Amino acid sequence: MPARDVDSQVLTGEALLARFMRLDAFLIEHQALWKPRPFTHLQLPWETSHPELAAWLRGRSLEDAEHAHNQPALLNAPEPFASLAAMSAALSAVGELPAHTLATAGHRLNVDVPGRKWQQIEAFASRLQFADAPGHWLDWCSGKGHLGRRLLQAGEHLTCLEYDPALVASGQALSQRHQLHALHVEQDVLDVTAASMLGSEHTPVALHACGDLHVRLIRLASASGCRQLAIAPCCYNRTSLVDYAPMSSAAQRCGLQLSLDDLALPMSETVTAGARVRRQRDLSMARRLGFDLLQRELRGIDEYLPTPSLPTAWLDKSFADYCHHLAELKELSTIAPQDWSAREAAGWQRLAHVRNLELLRGLFRRPLEMWLVLDRALFLVEQGYSVRLGTFCESPLTPRNLLLLAELP
Repeated sequence: MPARDVDSQVLTGEALLARFMRLDAFLIEHQALWKPRPFTHLQLPWETSHPELAAWLRGRSLEDAEHAHNQPALLNAPEPFASLAAMSAALSAVGELPAHTLATAGHRLNVDVPGRKWQQIEAFASRLQFADAPGHWLDWCSGKGHLGRRLLQAGEHLTCLEYDPALVASGQALSQRHQLHALHVEQDVLDVTAASMLGSEHTPVALHACGDLHVRLIRLASASGCRQLAIAPCCYNRTSLVDYAPMSSAAQRCGLQLSLDDLALPMSETVTAGARVRRQRDLSMARRLGFDLLQRELRGIDEYLPTPSLPTAWLDKSFADYCHHLAELKELSTIAPQDWSAREAAGWQRLAHVRNLELLRGLFRRPLEMWLVLDRALFLVEQGYSVRLGTFCESPLTPRNLLLLAELP
């Protein structure tokens, strides 16, 4: 499939389906490259087809992988890497939604909001332009309601729906402190009673509502006749389903089948982790990979063995104790005397291989995310909405920067 230049414009109308179909063909054609996870395979199926690329990636260090993680397309790697990177960039291109100047935020309205989160709220709010001015905002999965309060203007109403009673109470107290007329409601949005909370007068907004939560909003808002809605989706793998359930008829007709592991791919790009968190993450993964090599020998079965999430305190153990205790947890046979330093070094070496091999999967992160968001967009189109899809901020502020604006004609 040749790469073609695609204008970085906000997607609307027929362009939504056209882009979806091109993404669908790209993802299906190359699924053998992005579906297998290096973490669970000692050797990836595609390595025999592309030995030069595999050897080049395996020859790089863990530091090399870390530097390339967020922008793998910039790597000067052997083919087909560059060709795939060009196609990925073309198919993922989308413009910024036009911004408008927000009214100045009320005094101390950003107190208790982490700086990055407040910047996301400001960017999100500045892109919400509809044909008719909203009269009643509905902040979906609102937390303390920071987004809703930033949007609320004189003469407008605000309802905040949140599952956690502590956040509901904190949000109500904040709204009262700022003398804003906002109703904070304790509501499980996945419960059947959530349908009664939406009406045609509401403009629902959701900034990074995870998985089932934003899907639920899309379905309920369209069924309730909400005239406008704005959603920045997140965490597509946070779902109670075993496999992905396409929303639009276009996605239902296509041949792409997605597992929970597949749905986690778009979420693998991170920009916020500090050095301590990264060190802890790397140590945990290197140990898991070192143990994986050991368990394959203990079981005499050359396949990955899932292990549970472990308390951070486990990382304070020696590597020998870590493996002994994890083997007991998985009811494996007794471990014979080992060269534990060599075992631990093998785990770190494998982590370097895994991280570098994952750079090829990284080329498909944004195309898959675009496919998923377009599935939601096309569902809304089928419900009669006019939909715009674009970004609301630059990716360093949040990689989850795609925003769907939908309104009924």
